Amino acid sequence: MRRALLFVLCLAGCSGQEMADQPSLKTYEASDLWGTTSSTRSLPEGVVSRGTAARMAAIANPPPMTAKLMDRGRRLFGEVCAPCHGLAGDGDGIVVQRGFSPPPSYHSERLLAADARHFVDVIGNGYGAMYPYGDRVQPEDRWAIAAYIRALQLSRTATLAQAPEAAARLR
Repeated sequence: MRRALLFVLCLAGCSGQEMADQPSLKTYEASDLWGTTSSTRSLPEGVVSRGTAARMAAIANPPPMTAKLMDRGRRLFGEVCAPCHGLAGDGDGIVVQRGFSPPPSYHSERLLAADARHFVDVIGNGYGAMYPYGDRVQPEDRWAIAAYIRALQLSRTATLAQAPEAAARLR
């Protein structure tokens, strides 16, 4: 008798409605659900996403210059930046050769005079036609790439007086 009652109750719960037919709203669809005109609920005032403080601290302070940092910057530049900027930073990467508008050369007067923080900000936030890479390149890695960009710039502009160990090898 209990089994029959349980079976009847289970059947009564099945109204023929499929889970795929549940009422729902698409993101940003017009709705007054939250007292606004959008189905998306806005964040409460003062909300800071998880990990933001650590990311901001990493962006604020450049790490010490080491061979390991420079090597990581070289590797990441080759993976992330070179497709557009080219391996030497001239703005002639493979993407540009396929028709994309060329980015400025890192060896231009404007970018030679730019602070390293400029490169870190551009990597994270984008600039002009450049898409932001803030969600793909961690702050520490942005500093590593910026250090490598500086090395690329110095490779063309440095004098022997700026590199005394190189001058000593030429004597």
